[in-house]
Amino acid sequence: MHAALLEKNQQPLEVVRDIQIEDPRANEVLVKVSHCGICHSDLTVVDMPGGGQLPSILGHEAAGVVEQVGSSVTRLAKGDKVMLTPLPSCGRCYYCVRGQSSCCVEGQNFLTGLRPDGSSPLSRGDTPVFQGFAVGGWGEYTVVDQGRAVKIDPDTPLEIACVIGCAIQTGVGAVLNTAKVEEGATVLVMGLGGIGISIVQGARLANAARIIVSDPVAERRDYAANFGATDILDPTQDDVVARAIELTGGIGVDYAFDGAGHSDLILAGTNACRIGGTTVMVGAPMQPLELPIPALFLTQEKKLTGCLLGSCNGHRDIPRFLALWRKGALDLESMISARRPIADINAGLDDMRNGRGLRTVLEL
Repeated sequence: MHAALLEKNQQPLEVVRDIQIEDPRANEVLVKVSHCGICHSDLTVVDMPGGGQLPSILGHEAAGVVEQVGSSVTRLAKGDKVMLTPLPSCGRCYYCVRGQSSCCVEGQNFLTGLRPDGSSPLSRGDTPVFQGFAVGGWGEYTVVDQGRAVKIDPDTPLEIACVIGCAIQTGVGAVLNTAKVEEGATVLVMGLGGIGISIVQGARLANAARIIVSDPVAERRDYAANFGATDILDPTQDDVVARAIELTGGIGVDYAFDGAGHSDLILAGTNACRIGGTTVMVGAPMQPLELPIPALFLTQEKKLTGCLLGSCNGHRDIPRFLALWRKGALDLESMISARRPIADINAGLDDMRNGRGLRTVLEL
């Protein structure tokens, strides 16, 4: 099959046509991928200084059609349209039964790019190929555990729905699931890429009274205004913390969201939050962060929390987000700023590096 292959960090990807793929095992499905988004987490892996899981097929914001099912698969059949999600939920482990499905033990192998037994369904000659974030959506086909494939309605347009896989689950989920933002709350969103704009959409869905946003890229600030932001800040010109406090009558925001995974944004969020407020780190940094949190932060009952894929359970939340899209409450179409063939993968990565647009969707 053909796929965009990462063989060396900080080098262009090559579209190759000699990737071998195994038949699905008992609990797996073979999916013909039709569309997959380019996420900043993928770009981070490409641009990291070295090491990592190589060679690798990245891409985890994918949708497609089931081509073959393993012998133990009962809820999916050949021809089903599916969305793929990096984090499945077994429903049985310590975390799942406590409602923390994004922490599911069986889902944590998304970090390894391999099956739980250490094997990969992908290879090139005698060399195993890693599946980026356990999906490998920048390939013509992928084999995944059935828990990572969520069946969707036959009339769902895959080229639009694929952005739910990561951007929408992570951003909207951060608001509705992780922070549980209540109606009338005040929100600060820092970083307005695909994740940040999805946070804005989540805040709008939660009926937040004030949605303050910040990003150095003018185009992205314009996007945010169209998605529901009430106050637009330019961090190159504005003191974001001071303005957020001023806009909330000197109190500070109820919730602050870091959409980029930067320590300076996380610290800004903790300072912009009111006493008892919550800062949510949504962006996914690949490098260690140092956060000099003052003791006063704790004595004021401020809270800092992480967020993994918006604390989502894909089998619950993907259908929910699609239902919101169908009723016009969630805008998926405007999230997509470019559509490119897989042959243009490197141009799509360059768009993200240079802050152009929100989401590029690749056509496989």
